[in-house]
Amino acid sequence: MPSLRRSSHDTAGNGAWPLRRPCRHVLGSHYSDDMTASSAIRPSAAKKARPDFRCTECGWATTKWVGRCHECQQWGTVTEVLATAGPRTATVAPAAGPALPIDAVEISVARSTPTGVSEFDRVLGGGLVPGAVVLLAGEPGIGKSTLLLDVAGRAAALGQTVLYITGEESAGQVRLRAERIGAMHSRLLLAAQNDLGTVLGHIAQSAPDLLVIDSVQTLASTSVEGSAGGVAQVKEVAAALIAVAKARDLPVLLVGHVTKDGSVAGPRTLEHLVDVVCQFEGDRHAQLRMVRAVKNRYGATDEVGCFQLTESGIVGLTDPSGLFLTRTAGQVAGTCVTVTLDGHRPLTAEVQALTVDSSQGNPRRTTSGVDSSRLAMILAVSERRLGLPLGRSDVYVSTVGGARVGEPAADLAIALATASALADRPLLESLTAFGEVGLSGDLRPVTGLGRRLSEAARLGFTRAIVPTGSLSDGGIVVPEHMRVQEADTLSQAVVSALPAAVSQ
Repeated sequence: MPSLRRSSHDTAGNGAWPLRRPCRHVLGSHYSDDMTASSAIRPSAAKKARPDFRCTECGWATTKWVGRCHECQQWGTVTEVLATAGPRTATVAPAAGPALPIDAVEISVARSTPTGVSEFDRVLGGGLVPGAVVLLAGEPGIGKSTLLLDVAGRAAALGQTVLYITGEESAGQVRLRAERIGAMHSRLLLAAQNDLGTVLGHIAQSAPDLLVIDSVQTLASTSVEGSAGGVAQVKEVAAALIAVAKARDLPVLLVGHVTKDGSVAGPRTLEHLVDVVCQFEGDRHAQLRMVRAVKNRYGATDEVGCFQLTESGIVGLTDPSGLFLTRTAGQVAGTCVTVTLDGHRPLTAEVQALTVDSSQGNPRRTTSGVDSSRLAMILAVSERRLGLPLGRSDVYVSTVGGARVGEPAADLAIALATASALADRPLLESLTAFGEVGLSGDLRPVTGLGRRLSEAARLGFTRAIVPTGSLSDGGIVVPEHMRVQEADTLSQAVVSALPAAVSQ
């Protein structure tokens, strides 16, 4: 029987035996030992597309799924997206028309039309622009629907066809509110719908001049999975409404919900898609409501509109300063009036303070309308620089009328009100004060001094305490019959406002 062992020199063979594995020195040192000759010469296959995970809110990307986005800190927004192997390219489409020189562009279609609500027009930048999409967000029961129904009624009274889509209330409930606020008109069309396709059908049928959606989180599209208010549904609804608004030059007013922290509910892309984002603020237990623009492509974002919510509807306040002042026969200890700037608008705010002996080891610090951390700093400066015994007293600081004082210009008024409450003596009559208090007890100048003084003089105040150097600007004009006194430190301001007060 012949031997089955072949000679080591028989490399060609007769086809009965496979070739031996090539040696490393034949194919090169960069090939591994287990690589065959066929795989060495075969071109490598293209890499498979690996899974990619992106956040639907902000677009943050990662290679693995996580429950919370590391960029926007939102939960449940990271979804899997299959990454393509190469860059995406778009096909060339014919242009509808040639590009025009900028001086040949028609600007009449971009002019705003007043809504009839002056305070709302102030925030919008003059009114509604054709094709603009405005998002009005606020807490439940704050008055969003009442304000937009008032705007819709005024537009219908001017001869415009208004389509009001309600997804939260029935048509009968909306009519009752319209009768109560005086927004009844035959050109105001009302429909209770939650389906996006039906809403688009109403728009095509009625061809309105103004569209109001209450609210965007209640509409849903049958072509998108998920319930109404979800990320995918809100994006689809917003994209469809914006497309209709731009195609028809139709101004659209959207009502939006907010979360517990006050931000607009739904995907963050909703705020990027719309043209104007307005925030409706106010205390539900108070009558004052304030509307401010967070984003505005057609105007400034530093304007604020003031409204008063009553049983007969919502009324704009052109002069809201009187709501923040008490009407007493004489001066009261622990009160001081300041003037704050909310955007370009000066607002008068009265700060009230009360100090009592504490019966606990840790004195209580309670605020309403004032930043608690700012109050703690002012009390520490007053105790250290003025020697006021505040460490053994409970301090309560509040504002009148639900006003919110957040700018540093109100530091001096808070400090003077606290010193007056501790001494149980009122400040000088018809006195107003504004200035920032530093940790060393010094007073720093504030912006907009001229507007603050003019607003205080208009309301009848004759004295004002300001930081030293505030009047050095030549553009500041002191109103007539207004006596302005400068103070370099908090101690000097307390002595000027409260003679014979305890200070260093």
